[in-house]
Amino acid sequence: MARTLIRDGYIITASEDYRADLLIDGETIAAITAPTTSAGQHATGRGESERDGVDRVIDATGLYVLPGGVDVHTHLDMPLPATTTADDFASGTIAAACGGTTTVIDFANQYHGQTLAYALETWHRKAAGRAAIDYSFHMTITDLPHAPAAAMADMVREGISSFKLLMAYPGTFMVDDATIYQVLRRASELGALTCIHAENGCVIDLLVREAVAAGQTAPRYHARTRPAVLEGEATGRAIALAQLAGAPVYIVHVSCAAALARIQEARARNLPVWGETCPQYLFLSEEAYQAPDFEAARFVCTPPLRTRADADALWDALARGDLQTVATDHCSFNFHGQKELGRDDFTRIPNGLPGIETRILLMYSGGVADGRLGRTNLTSLAQREITTSKRSRWSTATGTSSNRPLQRFVDVVATTPAKLFGLYPRKGSIMVGGDADLVLFDPAGETVLSAATHHQRVDYSPYEGLHAHGAIRSVLLRGNLIVANGQFVGQTGQGRFLRRSTLQ
Repeated sequence: MARTLIRDGYIITASEDYRADLLIDGETIAAITAPTTSAGQHATGRGESERDGVDRVIDATGLYVLPGGVDVHTHLDMPLPATTTADDFASGTIAAACGGTTTVIDFANQYHGQTLAYALETWHRKAAGRAAIDYSFHMTITDLPHAPAAAMADMVREGISSFKLLMAYPGTFMVDDATIYQVLRRASELGALTCIHAENGCVIDLLVREAVAAGQTAPRYHARTRPAVLEGEATGRAIALAQLAGAPVYIVHVSCAAALARIQEARARNLPVWGETCPQYLFLSEEAYQAPDFEAARFVCTPPLRTRADADALWDALARGDLQTVATDHCSFNFHGQKELGRDDFTRIPNGLPGIETRILLMYSGGVADGRLGRTNLTSLAQREITTSKRSRWSTATGTSSNRPLQRFVDVVATTPAKLFGLYPRKGSIMVGGDADLVLFDPAGETVLSAATHHQRVDYSPYEGLHAHGAIRSVLLRGNLIVANGQFVGQTGQGRFLRRSTLQ
């Protein structure tokens, strides 16, 4: 098996940072040792004769070595009644790799009349032989009679340790409160985690019908008919049902302070509640819906973009640990030919934004370089080197492992997602025995985000022209170099399905 030495990098994990060499044997991390210089000498003055047998040396001088990102909320090759997402498992996972993400968890959607086994097999066919990085699935339940307790247990045995329920989209994905309670209760018995899309779908449906009847059909009315108060109400209701069921719950794509407050209240009572937000709710705002003509359709997503005050509250919550993960909700549709389906009726605009490639860059740029996750002395890393104590295994408890911005950044984009969804310590960490999923990140670089250069198969970027601090230089998946100098050099089909453990 090939052996790779990553030499003289700054290892950044969710709990620590230090300068070290990292030895990869085959697909896993074999050793983390004192650093060598580019001239091949240890910092202590020793040579590297013990490095005999290394097949490849990657010089990481001046670079951060991060664990590969774990994006637990994507929608690839997802059909809607009128169209299908622009990115499938090939294009979407290539884009993810170029953005420093080495694992995604997508959603296998059960549609009415289908069994869970049929839904899972459908998504296996979409991903197998196409995915360029490792992947797993959440199981979306929409039809409980076809998803009985035994079927949920079968999913857990298949390595699907999380389920998703939607409180929005009546007539398609929405389930009622009784179904939510029953799924939460059964998932808890199985050790599975339930993810909930929290919006009051029935009231939203009424507001939408009233808007259309009044001739209010422009894209901005998508946001006006999905007010933040209804996300807050549904989040509180979901948490109440989870408490009644004695079940853990994970609230997806939190977009506003109203929903955040319900999560904070629950966590203050030590309830097993976790919250996820997405870059679009941190970097964009409802001002995008004021774009002229039909341009605002580019930003139609659910929940919609909120106020700048909401974004500030979400950033503060991430810094404090009140929100635990940042995922993308990547759901890409081209502006031309897809978003345009709703040119005369906002209800026909396919909901969703692209973002699978930009998550890590945005979170480093805004969270670390711009200080939204706190302030740190980035130059001090040069003084840190590995010690015996730093090689010890650390707690697997979720939550804020450090109040340092670099650690918090790694925690929300890789480590806590891996822990919550049964992938840690194989994924989301840098430790001996773990998968060699690694990102070589240049903190001195700059990346201009643009549809002209991204790898997502979509004709626009919500962040067009944004100058992000940092640049992704190389990415390794299980020890294999898949991104070099920012370009994909791997192969589609090399990604593996990951069977996940239940919530610990």
